[in-house]
Amino acid sequence: MAQLRKRENWGKGDKMKKIFLFVFPLFLLPLVCGCAPLIIGAAAGGLGAYAISKDTVQGDTDKGYNGLWDSALNVSRAYGLIQQENASTGSIELGAKSSKVWIKLFRLTEATTRLKVSARKYHFPNMELAQDIFVKIITGAK
Repeated sequence: MAQLRKRENWGKGDKMKKIFLFVFPLFLLPLVCGCAPLIIGAAAGGLGAYAISKDTVQGDTDKGYNGLWDSALNVSRAYGLIQQENASTGSIELGAKSSKVWIKLFRLTEATTRLKVSARKYHFPNMELAQDIFVKIITGAK
């Protein structure tokens, strides 16, 4: 009788193993992937932004191109030294906090502008700085 009970419980451990082996990778996957989506919604006034690489944050906004450009220039000057700027192509390159930062504006439609911010420190991604600059540009735009 005791042997029969032991045999009945054999299948339960296998079932738990299967569940663990299925669920555990789902939790591990975002940590291992280098390009997991990142949402910066509340801080950027409802704007949905996402990481498109390990060093770049990008998002589309309904704020005007000129307002975003002025905000990007102000934020860039506050963070560091602007090395290159071109209003017609919408690009700014600057050095900030031992990092190299690239800000790019794309006019998608008359009412929509895409903002892309990349940052690298000693050739390594600096996502924290890219996120910070992105949010400050969006919140500072008129």
